[in-house]
Amino acid sequence: MKNPNVQPAAHSHPHHAPGFTRRTLFSALIPGAILAPHAFPQSAPSMAERFRQMSADYEREGLAEPFKGITADGSVEPGLFGIHATGVSTAPVRTAAERFLASLSAGQRGRTMFAVDDPEWRKWMNQHFYVRQGVSFQEMTDGQRSAAFGLLEASLSARGMRLTRDIMRLNETLAELTDDHKFLGEWLYFITVMGKPSATEPWGFQLDGHHAIVNYFVLGDQVVMTPFFAGSEPVTAPSGKYQGVSILQDEQNRGLDMLLALGQGARAKAILNPGKTANYNLTEAFKDNVVLDYAGARAADFSEAQRRQLLDLVDLYVGNMDDGHARVKMDEVKRHIDRTCFAWIGGSDSAAVYYYRIHSPVILIEFDHQRPANLARFAKDPKLPTRQHIHCVVRTPNGNDYGKDLLRQHYQAHAHA
Repeated sequence: MKNPNVQPAAHSHPHHAPGFTRRTLFSALIPGAILAPHAFPQSAPSMAERFRQMSADYEREGLAEPFKGITADGSVEPGLFGIHATGVSTAPVRTAAERFLASLSAGQRGRTMFAVDDPEWRKWMNQHFYVRQGVSFQEMTDGQRSAAFGLLEASLSARGMRLTRDIMRLNETLAELTDDHKFLGEWLYFITVMGKPSATEPWGFQLDGHHAIVNYFVLGDQVVMTPFFAGSEPVTAPSGKYQGVSILQDEQNRGLDMLLALGQGARAKAILNPGKTANYNLTEAFKDNVVLDYAGARAADFSEAQRRQLLDLVDLYVGNMDDGHARVKMDEVKRHIDRTCFAWIGGSDSAAVYYYRIHSPVILIEFDHQRPANLARFAKDPKLPTRQHIHCVVRTPNGNDYGKDLLRQHYQAHAHA
């Protein structure tokens, strides 16, 4: 269970009515769904207690099974990931992490540091009601905040840093649009550190908050940066402090370009359903062991130009990590291009909403236009997905999310307590 002393943040959704039982609420709650303060009576137990209980329930259900990893058929494909030198230094990330930890008080460090194999890795969630661990940007001093951003800057590419920072800014826009500055805002993001930053021993960190989750595992000079979650509602700020900030437009538009670049036969195989009226992401929070078979059009059947276009689309997501390790990951993706599938749900015109998935033995990417949540009251039809609410998820299938397969191999080779 997360630290009960950390105040959770709330979501709003106009269709959750007072009197919902927890069972009814959970059955209605889908990834991306939002919970409003008015959804709960303001009597004992308090809303904060309810949110703590909901967080505990999600963790209990989501972590009931030991970690296995996302698989195509329930079995982990072996031999995909190995411990090896990449030639890309992780020293800047380690130094930045040490500087960040040194900036914290003893009490803050106690809330922020966990063992490298702690289940805390798996305890992330997009929804704001979730009770998070670690130290938040909101409670940090200016110096601590600078050190925290320094850690992100060392770990992410310039593009990935801009995306993450703009997601935080758009969360401020959402606070302005909903007049909710208590539970939404720019600084409601938490950092935890797993293991002790080291040149040889495994360690890593996690950024966790609304629409932005970064898991960054380090072993020597190897890095695994999944699960990775990026999204927003809205995706373009219409007004306020950050008016004009906009994210995920390339991921949106170039996904559609990829579909339209396919020939008639391949496009027909890619489109699993031409209509989209729901949320479709399958690998968000507490979905570490999803069994998801390959589906859609096979890159093995693509032309060389289409394969390059698909790899460029993958690189939009992989390229959020620091440039050197992104190249290492893309080399891994290229080695499995013939086993990569591209799947689509939704329309294909310039105003369409859709979901697409890129799936290989070593990477899984999901892009989804979601139903309105916090901004549902502004939508023409709050039941239908919109381009103003996007969720993206990147995973490493076959047991290496959170670097767990590398950690397993490290433990096999080295005695540990």
